[in-house]
Amino acid sequence: MNRNNPSSKRLFRCLLLIFISALVFVPVIFADAGRKYAVISLLVALLSVMLFGLGYDRKLVGAGRGVICAVLIALSVIGRFIPVFKPVSAVTILCALYLGQECGFLCGSLSALISDLSFGLGPWTPFQMFAWGLIGYVSGVLSKPLKAHRALLLTFGALCGVLFSLIMDVWTVLWYNGSLELSLYVSAIVTALPYTAVYSLSNIIFLSLLARPFGEKLERINLKYGI
Repeated sequence: MNRNNPSSKRLFRCLLLIFISALVFVPVIFADAGRKYAVISLLVALLSVMLFGLGYDRKLVGAGRGVICAVLIALSVIGRFIPVFKPVSAVTILCALYLGQECGFLCGSLSALISDLSFGLGPWTPFQMFAWGLIGYVSGVLSKPLKAHRALLLTFGALCGVLFSLIMDVWTVLWYNGSLELSLYVSAIVTALPYTAVYSLSNIIFLSLLARPFGEKLERINLKYGI
């Protein structure tokens, strides 16, 4: 496969995302993954870096892009220590909008892994990495309309809060029941509605506060350094 070809890159991205999804969900659904979460988290992190590498282009300043992405990951990790309302999804979305979907996935997945080193690593960590990484990737794919329409961006942020909760509810059911049952999953979704509302509201708040200043600065950096 020639990964310098745009079509080959898109195909390789899709294959990586499918493999990451399988890596996160399949072991815990069909076997006891209690002892495997550290290995799975490490593999998801490595695949996230590989996905990020696909965003490099000869016309892009790869090192500069990596540094900016690292700064946003650091801000996201620090922001997770804010009580109740956390800016992880918002920072991940903004990272993807201005640096691309690969950076968005990397920002989301590594924000979860690095912050969990303080909060505590566990079988939930790969799910958090996948959920925030997926939010970043989808944000990058939809970057043009999201940057053009503020109302759409805020609505998307709210939906990302729902998406994060739905993915984490899978982990909740598996932790409680040992297998994924639809009735328990629906119950988990209903029980988690207050938390889902907080996730969505926090995304709206932080995107309202950060979208313009972050966007202006990242746009200037993009223009100045050709990132």
